[in-house]
Amino acid sequence: MQIDLSNIKGKLQNEGYKLTTQRRAILKAIIDNNDDHLSVEDIYNIVRKEYPELGIATVYRTLQLFEKLNIVYKVNFDDGCSRYELTSDSHHHHHLICMKCGKVMEVKLDLLEALEEEIERDGQFTIVDHNVKFYGYCRECKEKLENEKSQDDKSH
Repeated sequence: MQIDLSNIKGKLQNEGYKLTTQRRAILKAIIDNNDDHLSVEDIYNIVRKEYPELGIATVYRTLQLFEKLNIVYKVNFDDGCSRYELTSDSHHHHHLICMKCGKVMEVKLDLLEALEEEIERDGQFTIVDHNVKFYGYCRECKEKLENEKSQDDKSH
């Protein structure tokens, strides 16, 4: 994903904010780890390596600001922990969530746009977003589960 820092800086300036050193560091942590769906604590642990004086409250406030300005998007994977990813200009992608190890993978394919158009066609509802999560097992966990099952079958 190509990141346009001048666009982000412009969003902040248009609302009367500056891209401070702390905000830049938090943004960099998100950009550098965008495929990892970082929590507030994850971001804090990354940023404090370079800026040990930065408090977790600053990370929370910055993420709230970034979310308000549509710079980041808060994602909830039903595990009680909000995670953040950069907001993209394209439609939101979907997520695959491993029920064993918790790994989260993105699905870029979006077949729901046609369904959205069909729903909106009669004018009764305007869709502004959707969020789809698929739960199952990643390749590694599926293989482990299959190996465990075959070991159990052999022992019986």
